[in-house]
Amino acid sequence: GYDTPPTSNANYGWILNMLSKLSDNGIAGFILANGALSADGIEGAIRRKMIENDIVESIVILPRNLFYSTDISVTLWILNKNKKGRVVSRNGEEIHYRDREGEILFIDMRQMGEPFEKKYVRFTDEDIQKVARTYHNWQREGASESYTNEPEFCYSASFDEVKAKGFSLVPSKYIEFVNRDETIDYDTRMKELHGELTDILRKEAESRAAVLEVFKSLGYEIKI
Repeated sequence: GYDTPPTSNANYGWILNMLSKLSDNGIAGFILANGALSADGIEGAIRRKMIENDIVESIVILPRNLFYSTDISVTLWILNKNKKGRVVSRNGEEIHYRDREGEILFIDMRQMGEPFEKKYVRFTDEDIQKVARTYHNWQREGASESYTNEPEFCYSASFDEVKAKGFSLVPSKYIEFVNRDETIDYDTRMKELHGELTDILRKEAESRAAVLEVFKSLGYEIKI
């Protein structure tokens, strides 16, 4: 569980205000209610303009019950004013960023996390490392070898893909989800269930017969 409450999707205004204060290489992260991903009207127009201006770098949808103040699923927006390829020195390391202009990385963390304090969820170190590794690999040179789209987890979408979906930033519109119903062999599964149910009913009949026999031996025969 986390203390920070999610931001309402009505707060696009202060996001734009914060963006205006970022440097040309500035990066910011905001937590918004999921409605901001596809809202229409003024919010939709602002979202479209942010996408067209190539400020949105990544959208990370989070699981429910992550915050103490609400149980809803919310979204982390990572906004970056410079998605061009460049070399940055950080903590003595040279980081070679590739050109990500016209791309947005979608990540779905809703199946991640572990139970915390019975009713909450928190991320494990492994969860955080996986997401960080995925994000950084996608950002940097060599992404064609180190990053791949992963069903039910992540997808790198192009501007044209996002435009074709009405500038919606709902991750499930881009990340592939497996239809497990199509992979079920119903005939085989029904035979398995038939065998399991037959065994359960047989044992139930045997138990009932044993109980009836006990009562009969005690002189209290039960007639059904």
